[in-house]
Amino acid sequence: MNKIFINNKYRGTIELPDTKDAKKILHRVEKIYATMDSLSVDVLFSRSRFKQLKSYQKGGAREELLNLDFYIELGKVLNFTTADAKELKASIELINDTAHTNFNITKRIKLINKDKKGHSKESYLFWDIENFSSILSIFTDLIEPYSIEDYNIYLAANPDSLYLKKAEWEANLRDFSKTLTSFNFTKCDHGKNVADDVLLDNFKQLHLRNSDVYIMTFDAELKDRFNEVCHKSNNLYIMSTK
Repeated sequence: MNKIFINNKYRGTIELPDTKDAKKILHRVEKIYATMDSLSVDVLFSRSRFKQLKSYQKGGAREELLNLDFYIELGKVLNFTTADAKELKASIELINDTAHTNFNITKRIKLINKDKKGHSKESYLFWDIENFSSILSIFTDLIEPYSIEDYNIYLAANPDSLYLKKAEWEANLRDFSKTLTSFNFTKCDHGKNVADDVLLDNFKQLHLRNSDVYIMTFDAELKDRFNEVCHKSNNLYIMSTK
């Protein structure tokens, strides 16, 4: 959390989002607020970027939406109006069709095997696509911002799930120029929890050390099983439901 001081007076605390412009935005807002000038969403983007945001953005304008959320939270802390930011956010979500289809992973990933993140060399994703198939969110909130390579991504699905969902999964993956075979994908046997066992075996066989490991699933038991076998040098992240 970052403490906010304006004119040597403590105003509150705020958490900075993981975006390249977060600190710049905070400093701009503090400066304008200190002079008692009126604040507007203009502090966030250039005129050319505003124009671009009126059309579809590859990746769903993830960083822009995070910065807008940050600005709106600043408004709550410093008590200034953010109606224009909320209107812009709604417009971006509508244009990019993310208002209802984009499950925000960024706000839900949680480090579970230690209190503080340790040094890491690579990032890995173990993706329970049968249980969590929000492909847009996986790419815009996780794969792209954390630069997870295709060869470090593991998926598994049983024949029934493939029959029902493969066409949908492949269509969504094409938006990112990918297919299921772009990754370490396993078509496993029928049966309950078979895909879970495959993902866990993939993880065990890698013998990872000093890595960021992301487990994308709603299955609480699978999260626990990964935690039990994860080496302490790794940073193990799960998706919190809260």
